[in-house]
Amino acid sequence: MKRMPFIFGKSTNFENFTDREEEALRLIQSFKSLINTTIISPRRWGKTSLVENTANRIMAENSKIKVCLLDIFNVRSEAEFYEHFAKGVLKATASKWEEMAANAKEFLSQLVPKISFSPDSQAEISFGIAWEDLQKSPDDILNLAENIAKSKKINVIVCIDEFQSIGDFSDSLAFQRKLRSHWQHHHNVAYCLYGSKRHMLLDIFSNVAMPFYKFGDVMFLQKISNDVWGGFIRKRFEDTDKKISLEQAEYLAQLVDNHPYYVQQLAQQAWLRTKTSCSKAIIDDSLQGIKNQLSLLFVGQVEEMSTTQINFLKAVLNGETSFSSQEVLKNYRLGTSANLKKIKAALLSKEIIDIQGKKIEVLDPIFKLWLMEDYF
Repeated sequence: MKRMPFIFGKSTNFENFTDREEEALRLIQSFKSLINTTIISPRRWGKTSLVENTANRIMAENSKIKVCLLDIFNVRSEAEFYEHFAKGVLKATASKWEEMAANAKEFLSQLVPKISFSPDSQAEISFGIAWEDLQKSPDDILNLAENIAKSKKINVIVCIDEFQSIGDFSDSLAFQRKLRSHWQHHHNVAYCLYGSKRHMLLDIFSNVAMPFYKFGDVMFLQKISNDVWGGFIRKRFEDTDKKISLEQAEYLAQLVDNHPYYVQQLAQQAWLRTKTSCSKAIIDDSLQGIKNQLSLLFVGQVEEMSTTQINFLKAVLNGETSFSSQEVLKNYRLGTSANLKKIKAALLSKEIIDIQGKKIEVLDPIFKLWLMEDYF
C-alpha cells in the first residue's frame, strides 16, 4: 500500500514540511541570537510545524541549545501554567529522568517539588507549597529556564503554543506583567510565543498598553505562494508513482486560497481518487466532497450567528467595501454604524473573518465556498 503523501490536521515533519524557508531561517537566527519572537497568523497556517521543524533543525546543529515546546491550550489558570511550565522546562533540559529530578531539587527546592512518572514515562509535577505562597513569589519557576541555562552553560528556547490562553486567566494583566518582568531580564533564554487566535495575539503584542508590547521580533506569516504549492504537490504525486501537471497542481491550491491545511487536505483527497493521472474533474470532485463532509459543521456555525452577522458575511462575499454607508446598512439590514462594530468584533472573536486595514475576508475557504454555493 502506498504511503499517504499529504499531511493535515497535525504538525508535519521535515519531509512533509512545505516551503517557509525564509521564515525558518529568520526563526533560526532569532533562536541562535536569543531574540524573543512572536508568530502571528490565522489558524491552520502552519505555525506549529514551522516552530517544531526549526527546533529540530537547531538542536541537531548545536547540542548546547535546548528547545522546550509547550502547548497551553488546556491550561486554564496561573497555577496550572506554573506546573506546566516547570515540567516542560525540566523535561527539555534533562536527558534522563534522574537528571530531571535532580534539577527540580536543585532549582526549585523552596517549592518542595514532587515528580511522579506514569507507566508511559510521562512526568507529572506538583509542589508541596500552598498556592497562595507560590502566587506571591513564583520567581523560581519563572526564572527556571534561565537558572538551568546558566548552570549548565547552555541556551534554552522556550516555545509556547496557544499563548493567547493566558488572556482567560483570572487577573490576566497582572500575570502578563509578572511574566514580562522576569523574562525580559533573561540572557541565556529566548521565548517564542504563538497561537491560533490572531486577533487576541495582536492585542497582547501590538497594543501599546499591554505588558508584552515590543517584547521581541514579531513575525506575520504570509500564505505560501501558488507556484510553491504547485511544485510541492506535483512532487508528492510523483514520489508515489502518480501524476499531476503543474497547472493542475497550482489550480488545486488556488481553489482553497492557498490555505495550508486545506491545500494538504484537498491534495490528499485528489491523490486518493487518482489511479495514475490526476485531472481537473478529480480535483473539483474532491473539493465538493470536502465541502459536503463539512456541511453539518458549517450549519452549526451559522446557527450560532445572529441574523445581522449572517447578513454581514453576505455583504462581504458580495464584494461590498463601504459597510458603514447607508445603502449597505439598509440593503443588508445591518442596523446602525455602531452595531456594525459589534458585528465585526463578534465575527473576529469567532475567527470567522479577518480584517487587515480595509480588507475583510472569510478565513475558512471551504466555509466561504459553502456559503456562496449552498447557503446564500
